[in-house]
Amino acid sequence: MKSQSETSANQLLFASLFNPGRGVSIPCDADGAVDLNELSERLRNAYLGARALVGREYAFPTVEVVH
Repeated sequence: MKSQSETSANQLLFASLFNPGRGVSIPCDADGAVDLNELSERLRNAYLGARALVGREYAFPTVEVVH
């Protein structure tokens, strides 16, 4: 497992389908893998909720490099 500091250079972005510029952004690795054990409870719930609503509320996630 990678530590939070190793994965924080990338974000998995679930863009809102209805509110441009809004969405859910979660730390991930370069492949888009999210370590649920490293997330806070609030961020974990947001990730699981966004993942469940792909295609209804959110677009398919994309990996974004954080500068």
